[in-house]
Parts: sequence; C-alpha cells; structure tokens
Amino acid sequence: MKQELKIFFTALMFYTRIPCPSNIDHHPDYINKATRYFPLIGCIVGGISFLFYWAGSFLFDQNIAIVFSLLAGILTTGAFHEDGLADVCDGFGGGYTKERILTIMKDSQIGAYGAIGIMLLLLLKFTSLQTLFTFTISNTQLFLFFITYHSLARLAAINIVFISTYARDDESSKAKPIAKAHSYKEIAGAYFFGLTPLLILAFYNFKFILILLPLFVLVLFANRYFNKWLGGYTGDCLGAVEQIGEVLIILTFIAVCKYL
Repeated sequence: MKQELKIFFTALMFYTRIPCPSNIDHHPDYINKATRYFPLIGCIVGGISFLFYWAGSFLFDQNIAIVFSLLAGILTTGAFHEDGLADVCDGFGGGYTKERILTIMKDSQIGAYGAIGIMLLLLLKFTSLQTLFTFTISNTQLFLFFITYHSLARLAAINIVFISTYARDDESSKAKPIAKAHSYKEIAGAYFFGLTPLLILAFYNFKFILILLPLFVLVLFANRYFNKWLGGYTGDCLGAVEQIGEVLIILTFIAVCKYL
C-alpha cells in the first residue's frame, strides 16, 4: 500500500503541478509504474476543471466559465500536453526526416506551426464546450463528462506506449522511463481508471459508449503515423494524442446528444 501511494504521488508529480510529499522524486522505475495512474490523474484534472467552470458560471456568464475551466486544466498540468501538441505541430510541419523532426520537437522555442496548432485546438475546445452546454445536462452528468473526457484522452495516449516503441535514443529524455516494459498492473490500472468514468456516464445514456470509436481510430492512425515517420513515439507525440483525444471526445459527446 505504501509503495502504491508513492507510485500514485509520482504520477501526480510527473503529470501535474499539484504539490506532493517531499519524499517523492522522479525515480525512473516509479515513473514507469506511474502509467497505471495516468488516466486517474485525468480524473483529478477534469474534476478541478469542472469546479472552476461551476464557480465561474455562478460569478460570470457561461463563456467566461468555459475559459476558467480550460485555464484550470492548463495550470494544473503546467500545459504539459499542450506543449507536446505544439512541438508535434512544429516538428511534423517543418521536418521531412526523422532526425529533423526530432530536432525541431526538442527545441524549446515554439514556431508558427505550434502556435497555430495550439490556437486552433483551444478555439475548437472552447466552441465545442459552448455547443455542449446548449443541451440540457445535469451538474452530475456534467461533472462525469469532465472527468471522462480527461481520463479517456489520457488512456488513448498511454495506449501508444503499450503498443509501440520509443523513438529517441537519448536516455536523458524526460519521457524515456515511461517507455520501459509494462506489467499487467500498468495496463489494467490504466484501463480501469480510464474507462470507469465513461461506464458510469453510460448509465445515463448507454450510447455514450460510442465515444470509444473515434478514440480507437485516433490511436491506430497516430500509431501508424508516428511509426512511419519516427519509428515510434516521443513524449510530445503522447501529448498531441491526449489533446486531440479531448477534442474528439467532446465532439462525439455532442453528436450523441444531438443525433442519437
């Protein structure tokens, strides 16, 4: 139990800016095992985002509340996944070989492709959430949706780790420990925490299970694309899949509410 708590806090420290006990560090073995809690971290981030939306909707109008929820998620994670998306946009937008793509992605400066990618993604998130709130949804369902779209998007990203290989040879890379072999505990834990919020949400409408379909396609396409160009994935690739996954989940939720 004590070891599991340490693994959980390692995940919390690695994937968020939430303060953790002083004895928690970035030990590679614990970071590797922490993948089992990656979707659970999504539940926490989603819960915080919902609280900021809920508070903002009381104090201001709905549009400001949506911005508050997005800002809360970004501040909680330190823009961890958004940064990955920007790097992927820059790398694949400006690079034509594996070496060039990886070099651009490792550059800390953001380029035109990255800036445009982040801007469009945040705009799409904002307008999608704006559209979602036109439907009659209880606060309970809304809370479940927030933790669902954060946890499922992280499950989609971590699936790339389970089925692919790491593309960089740099042992000092921050994401390298994640790429080590995973036991059934990491896979089972990731799926349990990733799918549980959706299964609870499906009690209100079983058709919400359809959210899994576009995510499945995303994982297959992303895995094939990254393998084609890089021979595997990087931490930035995972961040990009997570962010695109969030948008896909919101859009699918809207489609289910509107058409089914």
